[in-house]
Amino acid sequence: MNYTPQPQHKFTFGLWTVGNVGRDPFGLPTRPPLEPDYIVYKLAEIGAYGVNLHDNDLIPIDATAAERKKILARFTKALKESGLVVPMATTNLFSDPIFKDGAFTNPNTKIRAYALQKTLRAMDLGAELGAKIYVLWGGREGAEVDAGMNTLDALAYYREALNFLAEYSESQGYGYRFALEPKPNEPRGDIYLPVVGAALGFIATLDKPHLFGLNPEFAHETMAGLNFVHAVAQAIDAGKLFHIDLNDQKMSRFDQDLRFGAENLKAAFFLVKLLEDSGYDGPRHFDAHALRTEDEAGVWEFAKGCMRTYLILKEKARQFNQDPEIQALIRAYKVEDKALSALTRKFSPQNAAALKARKFERAALAQRGAGLERLDQLTVELLLGVR
Repeated sequence: MNYTPQPQHKFTFGLWTVGNVGRDPFGLPTRPPLEPDYIVYKLAEIGAYGVNLHDNDLIPIDATAAERKKILARFTKALKESGLVVPMATTNLFSDPIFKDGAFTNPNTKIRAYALQKTLRAMDLGAELGAKIYVLWGGREGAEVDAGMNTLDALAYYREALNFLAEYSESQGYGYRFALEPKPNEPRGDIYLPVVGAALGFIATLDKPHLFGLNPEFAHETMAGLNFVHAVAQAIDAGKLFHIDLNDQKMSRFDQDLRFGAENLKAAFFLVKLLEDSGYDGPRHFDAHALRTEDEAGVWEFAKGCMRTYLILKEKARQFNQDPEIQALIRAYKVEDKALSALTRKFSPQNAAALKARKFERAALAQRGAGLERLDQLTVELLLGVR
């Protein structure tokens, strides 16, 4: 098989991912920074479709107007020459000390207003570069101590900010779809909207919920010990999977952002299968970075590895769907009864009465084996390459 990535696969990386310098809370950088235009050319060279960015990944927070213009000219030139696109943009509302106690949910009105101003300007930048998806990760929207901020107040501030951004996007004709990115903790002790379900519930309270969806991340749900595939399925079911961050993670650890498929291979397989079978047509964004041990050559091996693993798992999903024994086991697992389906699909007084009168062989039904051991073993064998 040919597992060479092509632009039609819609693989994307952030400037902050391949541009990660290997710094961690206990150690200084192990790699020199890479210029944004250089990253664009390298990503195009290895088959990526696009590049994403926070505002300050490209334009330093204290850049002058002249510096901004010069940087932007180099970056747009690289995009044009390489053919890469910018599908998604976002705002850095977590690095600068001003956001130490939150951005949109900060108890200080002046800081909340600055966060909103910074985001409006970042939306302008993203629109200028052609982005149509705007991710909102509230990394500092949370708390270590609940004595100060009433969580209901924080959620109200959050709601006000998101409603403002949606109106601004429409007033400017940007056409953004906003994607909330849940995370349970880190860097805050507890982050508001910690998981996919919480974010979906919050979206329903916004003035224009149709403009808001999800950007779930593999590592974030896994940190909390949750099933990421189930979370993504919930987002798809709600029509809210606007973007997705692919990486890997050991459960209950700090946010590791490992190479996609590096740790939880079976989960990665079922995720790829879900995305492909559901017809998801958005970007496949790798929000991960090379190990701190690596030099620049290792960075590009990391990036190529993310894309290659996805394509391998995509082929494995095709094999799974066409494997006669696997599909026969799935058909046997799903016991169908047309008469009962007709009774239970939609309520009516007649259906309820007929269902209540129905006699079920409870003991016999309980004794039936599901066949999942065999089915799971065949899945493992397929992934191990022996089927």
